[in-house]
Amino acid sequence: MDYISTRGSAPALDFAGATLAGLANDGGLYLPREWPRFSQAEIAAMVGLPYAELAATIMQPFVGDSLTPQRLLELTTAAYDRFAHKAVTPLQQLDEQQWLLELFHGPTLAFKDVALQLLGLLFEEFLGRSDQNLTIVGATSGDTGSAAIDAVAGRAKVDIFMLHPKGRVSDVQRRQMTTVLAPNVHNIAIEGATFDDAQAMVKRMFNDTEMTGQFNIGAVNSINWARLMAQVVYYFAAGLQLGAPHRPVAFSVPTGNFGDVFAGYVAAQMGLPVAQLIVATNVNDILHRALTSGDYSQGTVTPTAAPSMDIQVSSNFERLLFDLGGRDGKALASQMAGFEATKSMQLTNAQREGAAALFSSARADADQMAQAIRWAWVNCGELIDPHTACGLHAARTSGLPREVPVVTLATAHPAKFRDAVERATGQRPHLPNRVGDLFDREERCFDLPDDYAGIADYVRAHATPKA
Repeated sequence: MDYISTRGSAPALDFAGATLAGLANDGGLYLPREWPRFSQAEIAAMVGLPYAELAATIMQPFVGDSLTPQRLLELTTAAYDRFAHKAVTPLQQLDEQQWLLELFHGPTLAFKDVALQLLGLLFEEFLGRSDQNLTIVGATSGDTGSAAIDAVAGRAKVDIFMLHPKGRVSDVQRRQMTTVLAPNVHNIAIEGATFDDAQAMVKRMFNDTEMTGQFNIGAVNSINWARLMAQVVYYFAAGLQLGAPHRPVAFSVPTGNFGDVFAGYVAAQMGLPVAQLIVATNVNDILHRALTSGDYSQGTVTPTAAPSMDIQVSSNFERLLFDLGGRDGKALASQMAGFEATKSMQLTNAQREGAAALFSSARADADQMAQAIRWAWVNCGELIDPHTACGLHAARTSGLPREVPVVTLATAHPAKFRDAVERATGQRPHLPNRVGDLFDREERCFDLPDDYAGIADYVRAHATPKA
């Protein structure tokens, strides 16, 4: 299996190369050259597999010769042994149609752990075969940062620089990053910035030849293909428990950067019977607008109680547009260049029609978000966070036939957003014991202005240059 860029001019890489590279050098995102596909019989044979074995089975076609099947299983076993629930991503039933897929049982209480615990091990594995160091530069709207830092803190040959918009993440999200004091961890709070600003800086650094000439820069954001690959697994895990391959299942996915829901698209391409993928946004609704009207135009970011979705540029949407547009890298490069110049883009007919075959979307405002949190507590005894609430609102208003189970991805533990949950329910969720001392730990973070040159200088001063 080799990997090609969505923009068509970067060299193809194997799995190890794509994992370490992150963003392609033409500014595009890596995708496998073709989608592997399982037969119905092969999917049926996965029923009942422990999560680590299921993960290794689904990932093996993507990994190719970069890892032996035995070594891949060793890595998935090590990654998921750190989760607090033996099922890793358990299902909870809410009513006769609605289900929650709990993705927050990892060490930092968010779905990013499912991918990043494995990605940290993959970095260590592939770097161990060379004399090179990796300089990870990432942007976070809250959860990616803490999960990535936990995954690589203290690991050899890796430095991580995580940018977040100052004052725009929750106190729990911030402390989960800033209380990790390992010498290879560098937290940067960008003053006066949004997540989109931080993400734009990361992309700029990947395309800065002066920086890439000095450092091996890698990615942990969902621009890294290996992250999405790991997220495909829990779609299969949920689908198999609810009757796949003999029964279609729908998924409602709260998303800002489109990575989590794109993993569901990949699962469908691999043969999982997905009835529908519901893209759930908050008021920062660029994806909802794109899917309903074809208008992919950047708006102003509005801060909400679901900060991980406060995004107006959804990086992974490019992967879908590439796949639906006939995988024409030259055409997509032109389309994305137009968007980057004007902050506006219309989807082509092929892209709109292709998306409509599998995707729908819904938007939740602040009241609808709070109502969904309240409904889950009053009717089902479940506390959910604001991001999950956007997904549940979309699921409950989807109009899907009653015989189709609808799985909402519960992307974060409610205790990460205690104030919003308490406002909606009167209940203040408690942090699990494994992170219960979070507010007693020392913090370390560097505040920098919204200025690329200053941030690049900081990375130069603290990262390990190429060998």
